[in-house]
Amino acid sequence: MQDDLILETISVTKNFFGDKSTGVNNITIFVPKGKITAIVGESGSGKTTLLNLLFGTLQPDHGEVFFKEERVLSREHGIQHAHKVMRMVTQNGVDMNPKSSVWETVRDGMPPEDRSHEIKLVTEALNMLNIYPLRDYPFGKLSGGEKQRVTIAKALISRPQVLLLDEPFNQVDAYYREALQHDIRQIVREWKTTVVLVSHDPAEILSMADELIVIKEGEIVEHGPPDQLYHSPKLLYTSQILASSSMLTSTQAKVCGIKSKRGIVVVYAEHVKIAAIGKKWLIKMILFKGFFEELIIDNNDVTLRVMNYNRGKYKVGGKVSIKITRYFEFGKWEN
Repeated sequence: MQDDLILETISVTKNFFGDKSTGVNNITIFVPKGKITAIVGESGSGKTTLLNLLFGTLQPDHGEVFFKEERVLSREHGIQHAHKVMRMVTQNGVDMNPKSSVWETVRDGMPPEDRSHEIKLVTEALNMLNIYPLRDYPFGKLSGGEKQRVTIAKALISRPQVLLLDEPFNQVDAYYREALQHDIRQIVREWKTTVVLVSHDPAEILSMADELIVIKEGEIVEHGPPDQLYHSPKLLYTSQILASSSMLTSTQAKVCGIKSKRGIVVVYAEHVKIAAIGKKWLIKMILFKGFFEELIIDNNDVTLRVMNYNRGKYKVGGKVSIKITRYFEFGKWEN
């Protein structure tokens, strides 16, 4: 394994009940040290199975998992060095005692040999996640975002080399989500911790990840830097996973003024601009998105999503002209 890599899978397969459509199939990945790697895909694509294989919760049917030069086996075979330097945080926190204080909960994550430094280490972990003022609160009384911060603090107090996060922001409101993402990035920078996270939300992974792995039906279909995959997706699946978009047939694309050479066209909402002149599109719906709106517009049964920052200017039932500045083509080449 290269010095800049910390986790690796070689042709790993793990299925359930003998069904190849479950779990993951023949997956090879390389996780860089000291970076945030995100695994993204639709529900049931195998994301969590892959995370559990990395952590040693599951044993692969075929293939191998490595931490540096050490082969990672299932924890059922005994606790290895690799297991000791990795921590996993799930989205449900089922192993937490709701009656324990935040301080006690985080302290319980310490290795026995560090207990003499409890005050220093727990204080440091609580401050890193900005939850020191909550130290005396019972875990069960916290909000979803606060619980997730405490859970991560408990995982980090042992200074693991790898932190695995399974849908870490799923139950966290928008305010806490952004702050928690910032804190995790800060931890990676300061502690050189490697983070592998699973998510179904493109907003989360695009703003956090250094490396992105796209998984579909148990197989890796694309991987690379998030900005590269977002701006130049090779597959239709990737474009739909990462962005708010409209998928058109080549015939529908002609209604938009697009002469496609392939069977499917994808247009991101951000690439549809309101124009002063041109064919009129009916505004069927307006979706409030905070500081912007998303217009759902229609022309001849062709529907597009339009990102609009001039909130309140347009009304449902009104009409607008548009121009499309960019699009992606997928599928079969047409004559």
